[in-house]
Amino acid sequence: MKKTILVFNVAVFALLVSCKKDNKIVNQTKIEDSEKFVIDSISVEDSLKISNKLKLDYSSKILLYPSIKDKNLLDSIYFSYKGISDYSKKNLSNFLNQDKTKYFNETKTKSKDWIDDIRYNQTWNTYFKMSQISHKNDFLQIEYLSSAYEGGAHDNYWFSDRVFDLKNKKKLTLSDITTIPNEKLSQILRKNMDRMHSGTTDSKGDVKNSEMLLVDVIEPNDNFYFDEKNLYFHYSPYEITAFAAGDIVIPVGWQELNGTLNPDFQKRLKIK
Repeated sequence: MKKTILVFNVAVFALLVSCKKDNKIVNQTKIEDSEKFVIDSISVEDSLKISNKLKLDYSSKILLYPSIKDKNLLDSIYFSYKGISDYSKKNLSNFLNQDKTKYFNETKTKSKDWIDDIRYNQTWNTYFKMSQISHKNDFLQIEYLSSAYEGGAHDNYWFSDRVFDLKNKKKLTLSDITTIPNEKLSQILRKNMDRMHSGTTDSKGDVKNSEMLLVDVIEPNDNFYFDEKNLYFHYSPYEITAFAAGDIVIPVGWQELNGTLNPDFQKRLKIK
């Protein structure tokens, strides 16, 4: 089976890191949406050849929100960066460069015992990207993608999706949206599993998501986001399906949660 979206992600990653960067930080121009919400970003990309057969690629992009001042909210947005208390552009730039250097140094140190055993050219990598899904009704939705390859048949990648309530200055939880019991929500997720095709195919054509399930019960996870029509649950490879299925997104229509929606949330999204 061939996973189209995975091939695309790998191709994009290769494009990002194919050329050696001179330890350069690429800063994108500030943009503003219709609500004058400022977004900035920092990117660090670099490569290092540690032997005739092995090259390392590092790529990391994070978003910056100068308008957000609440410390607890910033801690939640940058949850993967432990030990940081200053989320200024300068400090986050320094952190990414330190993270890059740590990756290079640790891989070089670990490789001393086996690097001579590598028989063909390889490029190992680590990749991280923050992407904004939406900013509407004082809800900021962000997707985090991490990917790594250290030999073997394929890379590994995983997602984290978070919704931030800017009005109440906190990370949104599922209980802030709905009171539906987990058992009932699991049944809906199982029923809707094939509504959004993953793109997986085999010699006979499209393969349904449900045909690659690894679990009997699809538990709701913390990786969710939403729009005017649906609440979406996002599952990384191996979380509920085989790797060939890639990442799986299962929509749950608001009408399927009728009677369980938090009234304040329902009002803010104008859900009827």
